[in-house]
Amino acid sequence: MNLLEKVTIIEVGPRDGLQNEANFIDTSIKQQFIHKLAAAGIKNMEITSFVSPKWVPQMKDAANVIQTRPTHIQSIVLIPNQKGAELIQETDCHAAAVFVGVSNTFNQKNINQSTESSLRGLKPIIADLKQKGFFIRACISTAFYCPYEGKIAESATLKLCQQFADFGVDELSVADTIGMATPLESFSLFSKLKDKLPHLMLSAHFHDTRKMALANIFAALQAGIDRFDSSAGGLGGCPFAPGASGNVATEDVVYMLKRMDIQTDIDLDQLVEAIDVIAPSLSHPIRTGYYSLAKKKNRSTH
Repeated sequence: MNLLEKVTIIEVGPRDGLQNEANFIDTSIKQQFIHKLAAAGIKNMEITSFVSPKWVPQMKDAANVIQTRPTHIQSIVLIPNQKGAELIQETDCHAAAVFVGVSNTFNQKNINQSTESSLRGLKPIIADLKQKGFFIRACISTAFYCPYEGKIAESATLKLCQQFADFGVDELSVADTIGMATPLESFSLFSKLKDKLPHLMLSAHFHDTRKMALANIFAALQAGIDRFDSSAGGLGGCPFAPGASGNVATEDVVYMLKRMDIQTDIDLDQLVEAIDVIAPSLSHPIRTGYYSLAKKKNRSTH
């Protein structure tokens, strides 16, 4: 098998994982969660987003979260528009994420713009931030399936990825937003992306709606992908994508990779401790495989 020796995990729990939580989680808890994740070995993390508090109230404390972030890791902040770009420039954080869905309908539901309109708006923002030394991560939503349009043509996803590459982004995060991709589809798309954009950082972002995320990660590994988004505790799900359950759990991904002798530099015990910080503040219990077994083992030894 064509397996890599090491992969990079991009932790998205503090941002993508928490954005859907119904009750506002205290800023100090978020800060502890982020620092514990960093202590576990996470070096790349989406920590918050400058989105309108009207639409995503969970992120209204973005400035405070950024101010107290661990400085030895790459902290990525989601910015959806010009206002977000202005706000991030008021901080000392220099890694920004933008997002566009391949699906026009998804974009209309999400940001009230078409895909092409979204791109036109983001192009000058990306150019300006790149000129100022920012790392830019472009998140490609509905890369495989859309909750409104169904299957997305592979050619449409490849086209959008190429457009962002032409804008000069540093990284593409290509997402199975509603968890419908199969390993064959994942291998096909990521193989083509590796061939088409060999010098660009490519990350795979899988949701575990149908319990296919780990299989899709394995397929992406076979295609040569060495960067994966995941969320501690399997937290998350897009608020504008009906049926999109949580992201694949970081602890399950790390465990699988570790068993295959693929390094991540992430300590599983400390990762469980990080999840313990956020778990009491959630509106639902955490039921991911590795975490549940770790807690059961701890209870049986006490």
